[in-house]
Amino acid sequence: MAHDFLILITPDIVLPAGAVRQFLAQLPEKALHLGVRAVLALVFYLIGIQIIRLIRSIVKRALQRMHADTGVIQFLNSFLKITLNIVLLFMIASGLGVDAASIAALLGTMGVAVGLAVQGSLSNFAGGVLIMLLRPFKVGDYIKEDTNQNEGTVIELNIFYTKLRTVDNQIVVLPNGSLANNSLTNLAVDSDRRLDIIIGISYEAKLHTAKAVILKVLEEDEAVMKDQEYRVYVNELAIGRVNIGVRCWFAAEAYWEGKWRITENIKYALDEAGIDMPPYPTIGFPQ
Repeated sequence: MAHDFLILITPDIVLPAGAVRQFLAQLPEKALHLGVRAVLALVFYLIGIQIIRLIRSIVKRALQRMHADTGVIQFLNSFLKITLNIVLLFMIASGLGVDAASIAALLGTMGVAVGLAVQGSLSNFAGGVLIMLLRPFKVGDYIKEDTNQNEGTVIELNIFYTKLRTVDNQIVVLPNGSLANNSLTNLAVDSDRRLDIIIGISYEAKLHTAKAVILKVLEEDEAVMKDQEYRVYVNELAIGRVNIGVRCWFAAEAYWEGKWRITENIKYALDEAGIDMPPYPTIGFPQ
């Protein structure tokens, strides 16, 4: 009579030697089976990635033929990428033998936990949807975010964030949640932009001469729109200086060059006219 010895695993766990031998005998077959399934899952994943790219490409071309806004195309493309990748991973897990009900329960539990952990991201997603629906701006618009004073041209609108390119060619990434929930200024709605500058001169300087000199700078600048109001006025009698306001209009695409050029030319003109300016910084731009 054959005897089946016992193998002590831990003081509380004792296994028959026959069961251990059976497990070891079946181990190569099980490892091979698992390896084959893992390889098939990898192949399926690589094929799925290509299919996802194809679907995204088809949708993108269809939207372009419909002349959809660039921001809408970027948003939907980002949304499709995330959604289809989640579906692909779900299908692979099911193919590996993971019970679908277990996956659904796991996803539900993870959804609650992740939702609490990434409330900001969910807010950004909701903000992106609101931006798509309300359209306060689109790709190509020049916007100014009023909370932190970030401004630039919108170059990309994704599912969670918006990218701006500043005038000095830096990329600013802003969360969609903050853009949707805070005030912003879209400076591209109108084709014209108004420039306001404050110039400080001393009380001893001749006010009429200073105003005439500054007005001449505006009149001689070809980019200043002459069919729009442009004027020079006393803005404030401040401590130690008289603040002169300068107001004129530029075409939107000529605004920044015009702003820098006008500020510089006013300084040169006041120096040539002998208009005294206080020794501390007084030229500023209203926010």
